[in-house]
Amino acid sequence: MSSTPSETLRFRWLDALLPDVPFDGWTEAAAAVAADRAGLTPGEQALAAPNGISDLIDAFFDRAGQAALEHLSQQDLAGLNTPGRVKAGLLAWLSVLEPDREAVRRAAIRGLLPWGTGPAVQRTWRVADMVWDAAGDTSDDYNRYSKRGLLAAVIPPIVMYWLDAPDGEDLDAYIDRRLKLASGIGRNIGRFAKPLLDALPVTRPNGATKT
Repeated sequence: MSSTPSETLRFRWLDALLPDVPFDGWTEAAAAVAADRAGLTPGEQALAAPNGISDLIDAFFDRAGQAALEHLSQQDLAGLNTPGRVKAGLLAWLSVLEPDREAVRRAAIRGLLPWGTGPAVQRTWRVADMVWDAAGDTSDDYNRYSKRGLLAAVIPPIVMYWLDAPDGEDLDAYIDRRLKLASGIGRNIGRFAKPLLDALPVTRPNGATKT
């Protein structure tokens, strides 16, 4: 996939910044030093990351998501049930992040977690969306959003557990427990919410309403 000029500059800046993040964190000061190291002019910096460090953190996690999708495309997931495919997606994502575990820790401190800032909520949602897409989910009704919302809610505790470097079996078991809990919550929500949502009028793209 070809990159836009802004993406090319953003990843060049990100690559210059990453070695310093474990020590200095995701800070504007560290980003400024990295921009000089990468040879980016002020105009190129504005094009690459108009929102500053937040855009660079987004690029870090978005690139990990793309790499996880590439890894998953090389795996045979057909024999797995849906929870197994979701877990495979999470494990692929964490595996990609493994070399930059301390950068993830710093991002979590700054606001990867959903109880942080608005951009943090969007980051966890994009991860959940990537995992469900890779799992083969094609739903386009309320189920699409409930699935991603429930998964986004369990990603932060999974990340925090993973940051403590558990062994593979412990991580697998922890993810299984979290996914089972999310699945149970989803079934209970669906039992009550679906009849209500089905009764609501649906506005089509052309403005027509279906009742």
